[in-house]
Amino acid sequence: MNGPKKKITRRSLLKKSAIGLASAAIVGAGGYETWDQVIRPARSSNRTVLSRLTRTTPTSAPSVFPTTMENGMAVPTAAWVAQENARVGSTGWMVIEKLVPGAIEGFASQVSAVQGETISLFVNTTAPSFHVEAYRMGWYGGTGARLVWTSGQLTGIRQPPATFTAGINMVECHWEPSLSIPITSDWVPGVYLLKMVGSNGQAQVTPVTIRDDTSRAAYLFMNSVTTWQAYNLWGGYSLYYGKDAGGQSYANRSRVVSFDRPYPWNWANGAADLIGNELPLLLLMEKNGLDVTYTTDVDLHTTTPGQLENHSALLSLGHDEYWSVPMRTNATAARDAGVNLAFFGANACYRRIRFEPSPVGPNRHQICYKDAQEDPYYGVDNALITANWPDPPDADPESSLIGNMYGSNPVSANMVITNPDSWIFNGAGVTLGSKLSGVVGSEYDRYNPSYRSPTNLEILAHSPLVCRGAADHSDVTWYTAPSNAGVFASGTNLWIAKLVIDSQIPPQLLPGTFPGVTGPLTTMTMNLLSAIGFGPAGKQYPSMPNWKNYY
Repeated sequence: MNGPKKKITRRSLLKKSAIGLASAAIVGAGGYETWDQVIRPARSSNRTVLSRLTRTTPTSAPSVFPTTMENGMAVPTAAWVAQENARVGSTGWMVIEKLVPGAIEGFASQVSAVQGETISLFVNTTAPSFHVEAYRMGWYGGTGARLVWTSGQLTGIRQPPATFTAGINMVECHWEPSLSIPITSDWVPGVYLLKMVGSNGQAQVTPVTIRDDTSRAAYLFMNSVTTWQAYNLWGGYSLYYGKDAGGQSYANRSRVVSFDRPYPWNWANGAADLIGNELPLLLLMEKNGLDVTYTTDVDLHTTTPGQLENHSALLSLGHDEYWSVPMRTNATAARDAGVNLAFFGANACYRRIRFEPSPVGPNRHQICYKDAQEDPYYGVDNALITANWPDPPDADPESSLIGNMYGSNPVSANMVITNPDSWIFNGAGVTLGSKLSGVVGSEYDRYNPSYRSPTNLEILAHSPLVCRGAADHSDVTWYTAPSNAGVFASGTNLWIAKLVIDSQIPPQLLPGTFPGVTGPLTTMTMNLLSAIGFGPAGKQYPSMPNWKNYY
C-alpha cells in the first residue's frame, strides 16, 4: 500500500532480517528458480496478497517446495496437493433437497481411517434402495469436493430404534452394518463426506477423515470431532440438553454421548461443524497447494509418542472444546519438542473428557459429566474427572498451553488491531485501531494473567466487547515456548468462518466473502501459516511480550 513511511522499529528490523534470511536459505538450498504460478489470480473483487504467488523449485522438482507470496513471506506447498486440486471437482456432495427427518441417515464405524482399512457404514432409511457416494473435500475449482467412489445400489432397511441408557442419558444405535467401504489408494489423505442417496430422492452425509500416519507434511489439520459429538442432539440428547416435560433442559443432558449415531439432518445435512467451522480453512489451504495432511482429535488422543514431531504445526480449528488428558499431554509434548500450535477458535481445550469403547469399536463413548462431584472418578482419580480444565479438584487451565483462555458467550464484536507492526499483519492493509467487522463471536477468549499463562505473551489484537452485560476484551495472542515453538490463538470462534472465499458453494452452506474482512483475515492467516510452516517459529518470530500494556 502507498502511504507515509513507517518508523523503523526493532520489530520491523527483525521482520526484514527474518525475510532476508529465509530468502537466502531458499536460494542457497540448490539453485531454486521462479516459474509460473500454479494458483490462478483471485478475482479482482476479492484481491488479497494471495492473488499472485510464485513457486520456487529446483530443476528436479521436489514434492514439497516453498512458495513465495506477494508480501515476501513463503509457505510450504506440496505437489500432490496442487495436482489433486487440479482434478475435476463436483458439487454433487451438497444436499439441496428438502429433507424429511429420518428418511435417510447413517454413521461410520470410525471417525478416521488409513489406506488398507475398511469402514463400515450403518444406514437407516425409508427408501426401498440407496447408494453411497464418497467425496474428498478440497478446492477443485471452487466446487468444494471431488467424487472418489460410488457404491452399487443397496437395499434400504429401517434399523431398530436407538437405545437409551438412563442415568448417563446416552443415546446409541445398535444397527446392522449396511455396507463395508475399502479404503484403497484412491482415497488420498483428506476430509471426506459419505453421501447416502435414497431412491426416494432423499440424501444425507456423514464425515470421515482419511489419515496418512507416515506423513511428514508441514501442517496437521485436526478435525474437532469430539466437539461435534458433544453438540450432537440426534435422539434428543447431547452434552448440553436432554428431554424433559418442558422440552429440553441442561439438567437432563447426556453425561456420555456415543459416536454410534448419526448427526442430525438439520445440522449441515449431517456434516456437523465441518462446514462452517473448518471447511473455509481447508478450502484456502488446498486452493493454495499447502503441504497439509489430516487427522482428528480422537487420533490426537491415541497418537504414538513423537508422531506429532513429524509436522511443523498442529492446527486446532474453529471450535475445539473437548479434550482428553492424553490429547492435552500429546499437544504439550509436541510444543515442547518444537511443534508450533495454532488455535483458530475460541473455547479450545475447555472441557475435560475421557473415552470408553462401544460395541462398534474403541473410543466411541465420550464421557463428560461437567460437574466434578457427579463423576464416578471423583476422589478416586481426580486427574481424569470430566469437569472443566480450569476447575478443581485437578485444575489445569487451558491458558498454560494456549496462552489465552475462555471468556464467555454469546458475543458479537469487531476485532480491533492493536499491534499492527507484527509480522502477522504484513500486507494485510491494517493500521493501529483498524476494525475487522464482526470477527469476534460467538464465543471469545482473552489473556488472563490471574491463571497459569505464558509470561512472554504478545497481544496482537485487543477487542472491546460486552457479553452478558459485562465489559471485557477478546485477545489474539502469540507466544513462543523455550523449544522455540510458536503458539497462536485467535480469541474468537469466527476466524475460520470469516475466511470464506468466492466458490460454487451456495450461501445456505457457506456465505460469500465478507467485504473488508475476508481479504485482511486471509492475508493474516497465510502469514501465520508461513511463520509456523518451516519448523519452530520462535527462531524467526519470537514473541515480544506486551500483555502488561493491557492487563
